[in-house]
Amino acid sequence: MINLKKKMTSVIIIFSIFLFSFGSLVLAAQDPEVEIGNITRLRGERPNQLIGYGIVVGLNGSGDSNRSQATVQSVANMLQNFGVNVTDNQVASQNIAAVMVTAELPSVAHNGDELNITVSSIGDADSLQGGTLLLTPLQAPNGKVYASAQGPLSVGGYSAGGGGNSQQQNHPTVGKIPNGALVEREISSHLDAKNLTYVLTNPSYKTASQIASKINNSFGTGTAKALNNSTVNISKPDNFSYDMVDFIAEVNSLKVRPALKARVVIDERTGTVVFSHNVHISTVAVAHGNLSVSISTQENVSQPNPLSEGETTTTEDVQIEVDEGQEGNMLIVSQENTIEDLVTALNAIGATPRDIISIIQKIDAAGALHADLIIE
Repeated sequence: MINLKKKMTSVIIIFSIFLFSFGSLVLAAQDPEVEIGNITRLRGERPNQLIGYGIVVGLNGSGDSNRSQATVQSVANMLQNFGVNVTDNQVASQNIAAVMVTAELPSVAHNGDELNITVSSIGDADSLQGGTLLLTPLQAPNGKVYASAQGPLSVGGYSAGGGGNSQQQNHPTVGKIPNGALVEREISSHLDAKNLTYVLTNPSYKTASQIASKINNSFGTGTAKALNNSTVNISKPDNFSYDMVDFIAEVNSLKVRPALKARVVIDERTGTVVFSHNVHISTVAVAHGNLSVSISTQENVSQPNPLSEGETTTTEDVQIEVDEGQEGNMLIVSQENTIEDLVTALNAIGATPRDIISIIQKIDAAGALHADLIIE
């Protein structure tokens, strides 16, 4: 039972996480079941980063100026490759820009596969809008070229100005080319015929133990063993008649309920707070400006009748008191003491997201927040 003297301004929706952002609150009772393949990866199967230096042409006067010597030299060298002999001093066009091109090569890639690329200006160009990237080799850290990129850029922003006034939207000096690179050197992955090692995306001893137990229950004891909080060794059973690919497919389709570490994530730029459903706070009193909040938990013992078959149990009553300098509000919640109680109390009196962010940070500094606080 919740007794409020003021109308609550928050909206409560049942979902998979608690989400508070600009006055909205979302909550869930427990972690969902997910497939093992969605929370793990095979050791040895990892993406590879590629990088290259290129030139963007076709800009409408928004490219690099002559002060960018790298661009001037690059254009002069490029023209000489096409039989056009020019010097650095003869290159004076703001329709070009020097850029760095990045891409991610998957663990298995074949000749002709297409990759998405990101193009970023390294000179003093104002915008890459309308530009075209010229053929650019992309190499790995070992110096070998694995892909080549080329094509028109898609820039999710603009920059315009005139008469001393200017306006900019997003970042016009960074663009993307979907499927803008072609794989030139193949990368293959060879599976062991007997043994596998799964690596957890979010390390957790409980999750690793659940994965090993689920696999052993499905394929027999001894098939899987959790080595630590992020690694599970798996051996294909001798009675499994199919090959390793089929075995991996069946293991990946098994479902477990992964353990979720208690976290509170704060984005101070947007005023957003996201926290997992298992975040708890100790008994704490908070005063913020003319706002005062007090949360406390009291344990009660429920004793059954002498002739009944019931058992003695312990229940918790959470009391939340809010004082904003005028009339106080008392909230009594019959559940565990969580950060939801605090946010509910603050929402009840119309506290802003900035107020809540500040209060949560101070609660963590006092050691009363039992979760990892991540500030972005």
